Amino acid sequence: MNVITIEDYKSTYWPKLDGAIDQLLTQSPGDYIPISYEQIYSCVYKCVCQQHSEQMYSDLIKKITNHLERVSKELQASPPDLYIERFNIALGQYMGALQSIVPLFIYMNKFYIETKLNRDLKDDLIKLFTEHVAEKHIYSLMPLLLEAQSTPFQVTPSTMANIVKGLYTLRPEWVQMAPTLFSKFIPNILPPAVESELSEYAAQDQKLQRELIQNGFTRQVVFLIW
Repeated sequence: MNVITIEDYKSTYWPKLDGAIDQLLTQSPGDYIPISYEQIYSCVYKCVCQQHSEQMYSDLIKKITNHLERVSKELQASPPDLYIERFNIALGQYMGALQSIVPLFIYMNKFYIETKLNRDLKDDLIKLFTEHVAEKHIYSLMPLLLEAQSTPFQVTPSTMANIVKGLYTLRPEWVQMAPTLFSKFIPNILPPAVESELSEYAAQDQKLQRELIQNGFTRQVVFLIW
């Protein structure tokens, strides 16, 4: 194998990876992506073998962080009636992209992230979405989800299920914000309860919604405070 200098990496190898990542992050379900997975996989393999894993990992994290910050800003500009659906699209698009990105960087994950950082690439990339998108929007999103839950046909059941399950994957403790809502889509997250306790859980959800509104997280205010 020919020697790959850091200049070679920056001028030839990373630009190929950068372009492929761009396409994967912005693809819609069912899109045809005109990239060679074999070529990208080979680029990663060669860079790992030539000791460029640390730089490649740093570039990947920076690239995806910048993308997620743009996604977050776009969500902030969304009107309330489109906010839930756009969050669902952003979440689904990103998780779909990870299904391709993580396997392409499997060598870097195995020989650098797992062995030297004691972490996992998929976990790191999911954490990026949590920190740069979900955490910034959870207090705007939750009141809208609770309102939609009590208004038939405002949001499709599949959209509601995707978001609730996604939020639980990102941060399980968010269940405490709306236990009844989460329990409708995620089994066994509530302790066994008698009928009287079920009504108590519903009251907790209503109390949360009132508190969020009192603290300024109404549909009108939420999108004006940024």
